[in-house]
Amino acid sequence: MKYSNFFLPTLKDVPSDAEIISHKLMIRAGMIKQSSSGIYSWLPLGLLVLKKIEHIVREEQNRAGAIELLMPTIQSSDLWIKSGRYDDYGKEMLRITDRSGREMLYGPTNEELITDIFQSHISSYKDLPKNLYHIQWKFRDEVRPRFGVMRGREFLMKDNYSFDLNEEEAKKSYDIMFKAYIKTFIRMGLTPISLRAETGPIGGNLSHEFQILAKTGESTLYYDKKLESLNPENIDPNELQSFYAAVDDQHDEKNCPIQKKDLKISKGIEVGHIFYFGTKYSEKLNAYIQDQDGKNIPVHMGSYGIGVSRLVGAIIEANHDEKGIQWPTSVAPFKLAIINLMSDDQDCATKSMEYYDYFMKNEIEVILDDRICSVGKKLSDNELIGIPFQIIIGKRDLKNGFVEFKNRLNNKVEKIKVDDVTNFINNKLKI
Repeated sequence: MKYSNFFLPTLKDVPSDAEIISHKLMIRAGMIKQSSSGIYSWLPLGLLVLKKIEHIVREEQNRAGAIELLMPTIQSSDLWIKSGRYDDYGKEMLRITDRSGREMLYGPTNEELITDIFQSHISSYKDLPKNLYHIQWKFRDEVRPRFGVMRGREFLMKDNYSFDLNEEEAKKSYDIMFKAYIKTFIRMGLTPISLRAETGPIGGNLSHEFQILAKTGESTLYYDKKLESLNPENIDPNELQSFYAAVDDQHDEKNCPIQKKDLKISKGIEVGHIFYFGTKYSEKLNAYIQDQDGKNIPVHMGSYGIGVSRLVGAIIEANHDEKGIQWPTSVAPFKLAIINLMSDDQDCATKSMEYYDYFMKNEIEVILDDRICSVGKKLSDNELIGIPFQIIIGKRDLKNGFVEFKNRLNNKVEKIKVDDVTNFINNKLKI
């Protein structure tokens, strides 16, 4: 993509209504634009990141055996009345009346709808276990939406639901999702901390939330330092669930079970939550299956959520400096930026296009900054949007047979011989 052809409306000034760094940087980097309170349009750069995160989430769900479907954003109130949550959910639920007078709602979650789909088609233990997921927009009418996409009213979420014969089998499904969540967040360059959590309005008796470490996080976490060095290829859910981890209001310093030298204290941001709630919904919504003895029993269920759009903000909170965003390579909108500092110089333009054509041909996600503007604006804009690897082409260096390479993740700059650039970048990207 050429910068001159792209839609990337960066801003120099910090928005007056933005309170936290991710909101400020997403507005300044031209990733989002507020449509109304707590609701945003995703502009091209923001959408690229959102799709990268969605892709990683989808891959790990598929690898864990979950099956994708798609449920509607607008739901009938009938199922929610049956489950008892229609009146209990509160004002966060957006209620709608259609032209025929039917009560509808903009789904804040999907336990009722997925249970109805399950009970309509599955009635035997032979068809279990099942795990169904989708990635869909949700709406919760927050009383005070703030912090940009971190606490908006409309948000993109991955939610999935497991169906098992009994509690023992349901715990196996729960642990599979627990492991998948850890792997998902590690792939995004994050450090996930899992904590035992309250189940809230979804209900149930087993729940974990997943927080990622970020210096600007909204919660203070106290946890075993072993949780910071997980191997995604060797995750034991039961072992991880046994480690100490608590959020600030649940931490008891006097009765903490681990030694002070092993206790870490950091800020965190919640990005995922999983629940096992047994037969709470299956009994009310008639999701019964026939077991090995021919007896009809309610299916055991679990619910698992990841805030896909929230993760965009959370990743920025965990990866930024005073100049802008520092994207982990796995979720970056582009892997590589070619910055031509002298667009009106023929040699610089020719070499920039030579590199650009090579990387485009080799399907490397690259953006070429070919704009005719000041050197300062080019450098500051590219620091702001945070592309991980940058080739900086200037007239003087080029005449001496060099270009600059900048690693935005650590801000190290080095000179590379012109003829070594493609191999150097290929090695960095491990192509």
